[in-house]
Amino acid sequence: MDILHPPGWAPPIGYANGVAVDAGRIVFIAGQVGWNEAQRFESTEIAPQFDQALKNLLTVLAQAGGRPEHICRITAFCCDKPAYLAARRELGAIWRERMGRHFPAMSMIFVADLLDDPGKIELEATAVLPPAAG
Repeated sequence: MDILHPPGWAPPIGYANGVAVDAGRIVFIAGQVGWNEAQRFESTEIAPQFDQALKNLLTVLAQAGGRPEHICRITAFCCDKPAYLAARRELGAIWRERMGRHFPAMSMIFVADLLDDPGKIELEATAVLPPAAG
């Protein structure tokens, strides 16, 4: 098992940013919020946080050699349903910019709060990378 920690990121406390397990190559990506590499939020708005959270998720995936199309499942946790609903068009544009037309199995769960303030949305994922060419 490989613990995924992108270079230059502050060390996580009590979790791994991602874990990769050989079997094909299955990658489990911990919940990523909308903060930067130094664990600082640059915005309190949902769209910029979603963009950063998705960027963070893809950065962790890249540490395992994965690409967006390898993601097979994303779970999103959001603590501001009205803001999410109001930003859906903008969130869709962000998705297409980072993920293209790849749409894995997804769940959206609305929660009372997130651990990291002022976080509005958190994304976790599972990816399956193709077996390495022998």
